[in-house]
Amino acid sequence: VQLVESGGGLVQAGESLRLSCAASGRIFTTNVMGWYRQAPGKGRELVARINFDGSPDYADSVKGRFTISRDNAKNTVYLQMNSLKPEDTAVYYCNIEFTGYGNYWGEGTLVTVSS
Repeated sequence: VQLVESGGGLVQAGESLRLSCAASGRIFTTNVMGWYRQAPGKGRELVARINFDGSPDYADSVKGRFTISRDNAKNTVYLQMNSLKPEDTAVYYCNIEFTGYGNYWGEGTLVTVSS
């Protein structure tokens, strides 16, 4: 399974970005796709995840600002990030989890928010 992220970049506080992640390879139907992030000097943390049926889950720090969605036909997950803050600066990683079969990670895309 391969995950390819895109959409990172440098923006100013208050602006928006949209991340995309396309999965390829042997994709089991029942899966959870998500976004995690790792800021400099910190551990990796969950940002948002979404079940195959579309049920989302968000970290408290991004609720109301970020929206996760997916296109099952394209095996693609998106993260719409609005009202970005400097503390959102991090490398964002895409993840896909197959229950009972493990999970896979993308290489990450850098998001930098300037104040």
